[in-house]
Amino acid sequence: MRTFVTDFDGTLARRDFYSEVLSQLMPTGTPAFYQHYLHGEMTHFECLAAYFGSLRCTEAELLEVVHTMELEPGLPKLVGRLNAAGWEVVVASAGCAWYIDRLLAAAGVTLPVHASPGRWRGDGLGLEMMPPTESPFFSPSVGIDKAAVVRDALTRGEVAFAGDGHTDVPAALLVPPHLRFAKDDCAADLRRRRETYTPFRDWGEVAARLLQHGR
Repeated sequence: MRTFVTDFDGTLARRDFYSEVLSQLMPTGTPAFYQHYLHGEMTHFECLAAYFGSLRCTEAELLEVVHTMELEPGLPKLVGRLNAAGWEVVVASAGCAWYIDRLLAAAGVTLPVHASPGRWRGDGLGLEMMPPTESPFFSPSVGIDKAAVVRDALTRGEVAFAGDGHTDVPAALLVPPHLRFAKDDCAADLRRRRETYTPFRDWGEVAARLLQHGR
């Protein structure tokens, strides 16, 4: 069995939900939670949850931003081809299933998703992201431990991983370089560690490489 574990924001979706809401919808005067995270005063999960909970827009306005994240074009066909080639595609994200599930459903794609659950609260409470305590891959610091998702898949066979962020590095390091796809912050961190990886620009490029793998 072969498993392709993929990050979502900035990887399967071309834009990052956190970045989009921060630039388009975050109220003026919102505390700099990211700086608190960098200084070790908040976990990554707490940082994202604080930003999402600070949203004061309507649900319709937030959904407009969600649908600008731009999933990989032709995603249903690509997933079908990967499945036919023996690759199960699994999403592992430090983000929120609230928007991931909506985007995948709109694209007509059903995938296993490991992410923190969420619900729209409104009434000054924004988007509530909750810790995924019932997940076997729960991490108090990042919500979902992507490395644990990869380790679990490795017990069943070959694993590929693709990601773009700092939280993707531990998972990326568990797979061989030719199946370790990285860009942006993930790629920069791997370079600093002198680790080899396969660069990519978009998710479709990764899918194409995996479809050639083993032929």
